[in-house]
Amino acid sequence: MAVSPPRLSLATLDRLPAAARPLLRPGQVRPGIVHLGLGAFHRAHQAVYTEEAVAAAGGDWGIVAVAPRREELVAALGAQDGLFSVTSLDGAGAGTRVVGALAGVRHAPSDPAAVVKLLADPAIRVVTLTVTEKAYLLDPVTGRLRADSGLRAELAGQAPPATVLGLLVAGLAARAAADAGPVALVSCDNLPANGRRLASAVRQALALAGPESGRVAGWVRDSVAFPATMVDRIVPATSPATLAAARAALGVADLAAVAAEPYRQWVIEDDFPGGRPAWQAAGAELTADAGPYERRKLRVLNGIHSALAYLGALAGCRTIADALALPGMRPVLEQFVVEEVAPGLAPAGDDAVVGYGRAALDRFANPAIGHRTQQVAMDGSQKLPQRILDTVAQRRAAGASPRWGALVVAAWIRFTAGQDDAGRPLPLDDPLAEPIRSALAAGAGAPAATVEAVLRLDRVFAPELADDPVLRKLVTEWLDALARHGVAATLARIGAQR
Repeated sequence: MAVSPPRLSLATLDRLPAAARPLLRPGQVRPGIVHLGLGAFHRAHQAVYTEEAVAAAGGDWGIVAVAPRREELVAALGAQDGLFSVTSLDGAGAGTRVVGALAGVRHAPSDPAAVVKLLADPAIRVVTLTVTEKAYLLDPVTGRLRADSGLRAELAGQAPPATVLGLLVAGLAARAAADAGPVALVSCDNLPANGRRLASAVRQALALAGPESGRVAGWVRDSVAFPATMVDRIVPATSPATLAAARAALGVADLAAVAAEPYRQWVIEDDFPGGRPAWQAAGAELTADAGPYERRKLRVLNGIHSALAYLGALAGCRTIADALALPGMRPVLEQFVVEEVAPGLAPAGDDAVVGYGRAALDRFANPAIGHRTQQVAMDGSQKLPQRILDTVAQRRAAGASPRWGALVVAAWIRFTAGQDDAGRPLPLDDPLAEPIRSALAAGAGAPAATVEAVLRLDRVFAPELADDPVLRKLVTEWLDALARHGVAATLARIGAQR
């Protein structure tokens, strides 16, 4: 009878290989950071940077991580005393290390009042977020807050906070009432100008709050900073293979293990009124303006990622690496960067953006990552504007024809129809799923009518794009080609035309 290995915990640390042991032990450092969004990316990115920074330079910067939804992960980490492992994967091998940066975990839906109290604690001087684009509740085109009756009830104090914005507003109100000291709210999500967007979401939400909202808004203006960041590391969803690799490396079971590529980057605007960890000691880049880094990453790396996700999923590719291996895929994406993305990001003749794109493609080719196309394809209506449509709009404003950007838009439209090129089902996991399905139904399968209806989704496409006959024609031609020939044959036809 097989015997299950013991679980990772403080009691089993001595069993670990010396090189895999954490730099910090949970409980060794008092909390100074609250993180909203207890997902794989945070554990493989900000938690790693923070542990290394505290180990190098000290400070009370333990992280209390809050899960807005998933209770099972909170339970797993609680049973492991907050410990988890990160396995770095590349074609040459793997390395696994346990991280001890977490000073606690919380499940917001189970006890939102405890999370609000935590946000108001004077010891907490930094709040970081990885909650994905849709949790900001901002229209991706207009930037306006989408406040439904549930959010309005939260903000007015008529219902417990259930959204990220509800928790933040309640926490800031409690912090202001206690005069708990300044704090930095730090978005680590893939959004352009993510600091400004978070600030806008919070301020718009405060305007809908109760009678004390004016006083709280004044306190926020004087005491809260919203530094922007750029984060970069490929972190696929945890799978049984991830857990098995961690168990083999550690000799104990880790049910909160994550895997990631070796590469990582974190660019942070240095605006922290209550102080911060010495993240630069862990390799983070502190800057006065993260904007250029953000735009390059969103339009190049994330733009390529989304292109691979939609084209690859349609072609039946399970992973991003499989999609990149399709004949003709890499040359098309290289042309996308050279001809359409780079002109909007760098002066003519500057090959830094092109080199960044080639490096991104090399990273995506890493077969050990196993990043699923369907995972990357989720929430496309929220991702497309900043990853692809900003580039398309800039090319059209310059009078240029965004051929490759239009191909990605067409691939997204075909993906949302729910079948790949072999007729297998594809999931539409998107907050705008119903409006998208209505637009597809209005098009009745005809490429031109479908494009016309989809481009009228004003929560995705700005009016100047929806009304642009050049873009409409390009997307229609690509959608027709994808429907007639499929992705693989369409890529082959492109190659034959060059």
